[in-house]
Amino acid sequence: MSNHLERWSLQDHGIQWNLTQDRVDPHEDHLEMSGKKVSVIVSYGVNQEGKLALSRKVVWPTLRTIPNDTHGSLMVDFELESMPTLWINGVRSVNERPITFQFNGLLHIRSLADNGVIIERTLFPSVSSRSVWEKIVLTNPSDQTVSIQINANLSRKSVKGVAGIYFIEVSHDAANEYLLGPLASCQLSVRISARHLQEQDQIMDVRQEEEQRIDFVRLMNQNLRLETPDGVLNQMFAFAKLRAAESIFETKSGPMHGPGGGRYYAAIWTNDQIEYAGPFFPYLGYAFGNEATHNALRLYTAFMGPDYQPIPSSIIAEGSDIWEGAGDRGDAAMYAYGAALFALASGDMDIAIELWPAIVWCLNYCEKQKNKDGVIASDSDELEGRFPSGSANLSTSCLAYAAYVYGSRLACELGEEAIAKQYVSSAQDLYEAIERYFGARVEGFDTYRYYDGNDLLRSWICSPLVMGIEVRKPGTIAALLSPRLWSEDGLVTQAGDTTFWDRSTLYALRGLFVVGATEEAISYLLSYSRRRLLGNHVPYAVEAYPEGNQRHLSAESALYGRVITEGIFGIQPKGLSSFICKPRLPEAWDHMALRSVHVCGRELDVIVNRQGGRIELIVSDKDGFIKFEGEMGTAFEVKG
Repeated sequence: MSNHLERWSLQDHGIQWNLTQDRVDPHEDHLEMSGKKVSVIVSYGVNQEGKLALSRKVVWPTLRTIPNDTHGSLMVDFELESMPTLWINGVRSVNERPITFQFNGLLHIRSLADNGVIIERTLFPSVSSRSVWEKIVLTNPSDQTVSIQINANLSRKSVKGVAGIYFIEVSHDAANEYLLGPLASCQLSVRISARHLQEQDQIMDVRQEEEQRIDFVRLMNQNLRLETPDGVLNQMFAFAKLRAAESIFETKSGPMHGPGGGRYYAAIWTNDQIEYAGPFFPYLGYAFGNEATHNALRLYTAFMGPDYQPIPSSIIAEGSDIWEGAGDRGDAAMYAYGAALFALASGDMDIAIELWPAIVWCLNYCEKQKNKDGVIASDSDELEGRFPSGSANLSTSCLAYAAYVYGSRLACELGEEAIAKQYVSSAQDLYEAIERYFGARVEGFDTYRYYDGNDLLRSWICSPLVMGIEVRKPGTIAALLSPRLWSEDGLVTQAGDTTFWDRSTLYALRGLFVVGATEEAISYLLSYSRRRLLGNHVPYAVEAYPEGNQRHLSAESALYGRVITEGIFGIQPKGLSSFICKPRLPEAWDHMALRSVHVCGRELDVIVNRQGGRIELIVSDKDGFIKFEGEMGTAFEVKG
């Protein structure tokens, strides 16, 4: 951990960056916002001259381009110069200087232009149409009348794609001229949109569009509300819910949760959507998120044949094609783990019955992939060959182990007692094989090698901790938090390298809480959260660096959410109508709560209080509450 610049500060339901007007502090950043038919990556900030830097990359996931591959979404860059321009008293405004940037689910920019005119911009995507909006309010603070005009030329172009011609337009609703008297204001809006050439353009109202976006953000804030003494953690969690839930696109194959980042849309992966994000959505109580997960799980069943060929890593292009360029990444283990968790947490017998054959198929596949040492072989892992993973890696076997555990619980719910017993036995066999095959002394730490022949510490040695395997807990924790792996941005992928992926950092933080290393975990989580929320690149968990320029991929935010739900609160489903809660209350806190948790078919509040050296857990719903008491680290079972 290290100190770092905190450029932003906390505000009610958001964050704000205030600029000093008497000196130039150049800095630019980018963030992504999404709706059901569009996504926008806004690059914003202050350039070397102290002027506003603002551009947008707009993505339309279902307007497929040629070739129609993983990255075949229609994408267009809109620089500031290509957007409609303001004219103040007949002079083009080119000296706009930012005063504040604010983000609360919408990006707000307040600037000072020539003649002292204040420009307030609000940027956001449409919730349900193929539009990105910018609402502009101009205020004249002077005692003189000011003339405001916006160039009337509409920007239009067409692009050939898979379904014909796509029509892209930048339009605005400004009057020919606004004469603003002292302290007067006017409002106009700019819209970026795209459609099939044959489609009729919709008449749209920026006020209604903004209200819908605000309502969506409000819904995300209301569901699964975190209450702790730490405001940074509460806000980071709130934003994580938003980013995880907004990046779901309506496609011809149903709703598809997509990573985003300017590359990954209208497609699903066994890690991002099924292993990472899928198990989070039931707790959030967001029906569209659950539908997207259910849809992703359903789409993969078409590839589960009797000959047990590997399932594809990704189903792309709105479900019309696949990608499997990295071979078998342990995808069946990812699927079985995510599907079993999702089915249990949903608390829906119909979903459990539907998903059960696919879970059984995937665990049968894992059995067939066992090597002579009893661990699960795979061609690669979720990093797809970026770093070596051998013929069998630790992540795949740990995922399969957890899938057996959750699979056995689901089997019991379905009356499959023989299979439940078999899965318990398989989990124990794999538990022992993981220790024999991967357990090792690496760089002086009693921890795990990531694959046979691995002699450098790897970030994914956190996997056993996440799955509750504590055999090498002390050495693994020491290795993860050592300077060999932990950097100011979290875990590096491999000791001696500078590459980091937030997904392994977030897995590790969850694992530390799971195994009771609460004080270490909370210290590192708070440091990480402050950097991601208030530092130089905000306000979400990121994908990686140097690859991808720290894209705000959606599933990483879901993983952040799971640090809270499964880590700090220790929630995991026991059955379709019962769950375990093993809270990890940090020593500095007397209280924490999760409000409006949706788990096992119920909406609950989960409240944790310190009572001397003991812990009190209160689980309440509309019908009343249940109170539990026990020692710190007690696992409480909550039955429906």
